[in-house]
This record gives sequence, C-alpha cells and structure tokens, in this order.
Amino acid sequence: MSKLIAPTLTLVLALASQATAAGDPAKGEKLYNRCSSCHAIIKDGEVLVKGGITGPNLYGVVGRVAGSENDYRYGSERLPVGMFTDDMIRAGEEGLIWTEENIAAYSQNPIVYIQEFLDDKTARPNMSVKLKKGAEDIAAYLATFTAQ
Repeated sequence: MSKLIAPTLTLVLALASQATAAGDPAKGEKLYNRCSSCHAIIKDGEVLVKGGITGPNLYGVVGRVAGSENDYRYGSERLPVGMFTDDMIRAGEEGLIWTEENIAAYSQNPIVYIQEFLDDKTARPNMSVKLKKGAEDIAAYLATFTAQ
C-alpha cells in the first residue's frame, strides 16, 4: 500500500500545480524579451522565436526533465559543451520536471530555487537573472510551445 502513496502524491501535486498556474500567455509573449537574450525557441531546427545562444532551447520545456535538453546536455552549434553547471542536470536526475508553476518560481530566484530543490547551499544554476514580475505569464507562454 505504501508503495502507491508516493506516485499518487506526485500525480496529485502535478495536477494541482497545473491547475493553480495563473499566467496569461499573451502577456508572457510580450514579456518574453527578458528571456530571449539567452534563450531561443526552436522546433526541429526551425526557429520559432529568436533568442540568444547562452541558454537552452525552451521549446517543450514544460513537461521536460531539468537539464535534459539535448543542446544543454551535449552541446551543439548553439551551445558549447561544458558551458553549464552540473547542478541543473543533477536536479533533473533527482526528479525536477518543469511545470508552469515551478518555471515561474525558478525564474523569480533561480539560485535559491535550485539550492532548495537539491538541499545544497552550494548548488548553482547558470541562470542568475531574477524576474520580479511576469514570471507566471512567461511560464504560461512557454507552455504554448509543447513537444508533440
């Protein structure tokens, strides 16, 4: 019986976090320029939203395991190998899957978010920019780019 509790709780929390995400994708699209200095949105080689070359591709980020985006993990023409800390990969290996809610929380204070998730005060993600406003809207906008 106890083997069912953790998976059930995980599912309930995931559904609850999706239900409580209150972002507005239209507002997020207007605010996305805060992210585009580092991140692009690219689907199958087609650039949907232009952006920088220092952050991982955000296409399909909602529902993706943290630190698992192919360019982030293995490098590409966009992103050199070894550019990122292993802490984001470790967060993914320890169960961090991006949702609208946790993207918004992460975006508001990336360093503290990863430190708390990993329970490691030395952990550091590469993103240090803090979004004081609009993080929920940007997360909702990113959710419109789902991998299908």
